[in-house]
Amino acid sequence: MGIFDSLFKKNAVGDSGKKAEKPKSVKASKSVDIEARFERLRSAISGTMSNFFVAKDRNNNNRVVGVKLCDSEKVQFFESRFKGLNKPSEGEIAIQLNHPNIVETYEYGTSNRGQQFILMEYIDGPGLHQLIADRKEDLLAGKRLDLIGQMAEALAYLHRKEFIHRDICPRNYIVLKDMSKVKLIDFGLTLPATKAFMAPGNRTGTPLYMSPEIVRRRSTDKRVDIFSFAVTCYHMIAFDLPWQIADTTGRAALQHDTAPPRDISEHRPEIDKVLANTIMAAMHPNPELRTPDMETFLRQLRNVKSSP
Repeated sequence: MGIFDSLFKKNAVGDSGKKAEKPKSVKASKSVDIEARFERLRSAISGTMSNFFVAKDRNNNNRVVGVKLCDSEKVQFFESRFKGLNKPSEGEIAIQLNHPNIVETYEYGTSNRGQQFILMEYIDGPGLHQLIADRKEDLLAGKRLDLIGQMAEALAYLHRKEFIHRDICPRNYIVLKDMSKVKLIDFGLTLPATKAFMAPGNRTGTPLYMSPEIVRRRSTDKRVDIFSFAVTCYHMIAFDLPWQIADTTGRAALQHDTAPPRDISEHRPEIDKVLANTIMAAMHPNPELRTPDMETFLRQLRNVKSSP
């Protein structure tokens, strides 16, 4: 019995195979005056399609929250790819998600300036990408297996809800300061896992973690997230990527099915072999040979006996 069993039991599923979910009220707001309602505590952070800031919510006892303001032009450009498909908005997707390892969304709507906004819990901790960039071995050592398990649980839940995240990468996982919990964030590129939304041609995501199917504009499914997740786990353990890359643009992702990834054991010879094999299998460039689903990944983690 591996050390992952304690995590598995902590997140045990019921007879239905799904975790029990607390009821969650859906709240969509219209014409919110952002500046009047929120007292900004921290300067805005610019993202690919949005700005984010930390604030006190004057309408809710000055609760500290995260506020995401979407860039209208960029959102409209992205949404135009799915014209006529009734694509749910980021807010409509995020409000449905209720899992301890996924950021909680409280509310979504439109500001009085016509911008879509999403109101969410504020997570006080670093992004996983920061821990990797700063090579925080002192914080990560011995805790990676627990974090990987939580990260996998979040993604497995999202897939059970029949969504594909499409931008799994270290930037989209936030870790609490005490390293006890990690949460998946940012559903700006998330799509329903249905045939219409999995058609070839939608090349979006973060290039260094992008699956070959997306890079080559092929049909996609949930396995694109599994590939990106494996690269994320690899990066967190090795502090390096599976491919030797100087370029961080889309051209870098062209190597993902033309050059073999460096085995993670070459970076970390002491790593548990089951964990190494689990990560490498989930990163296979051919989706037919890749780990088929996140439930399989989680089952394999149960046999890991030591954490890097």
